[in-house]
Amino acid sequence: MSTALTFVESPPGLAPLVEFDLDIVDGAPGLYTLRAETGLRLFLVDAPVYVPWYEPEIDSESLASVGSGEDSPADLMVVATISDGAPIVNLMAPMIVNRRTGAAAQVILGDEWPLRAELKRPGAA
Repeated sequence: MSTALTFVESPPGLAPLVEFDLDIVDGAPGLYTLRAETGLRLFLVDAPVYVPWYEPEIDSESLASVGSGEDSPADLMVVATISDGAPIVNLMAPMIVNRRTGAAAQVILGDEWPLRAELKRPGAA
């Protein structure tokens, strides 16, 4: 199943792209591809599934920009990739996604969260 997303502004490094499709990766709960018409593809993981301890403070302006509220909460996702044979995630710049409206934003949090954090298997210590 695919969800059409429109970012409120281009994610850093992806300008001028704002239109993407979010697709579930079959057989991998909480893993998604974010694809643009240009062929660009990123992998995203559901933060609560893969990094349940990750609870960044997202400012109310960013949440409002995607229409997040009590009736329409935003999902928190992080970009995942492979580095030196190990999966890593970007915790410094999560994506917030309102699947009901299709609005999305990438939020830059700052140095309190790592740009490259090793991703552990769900449930692994």
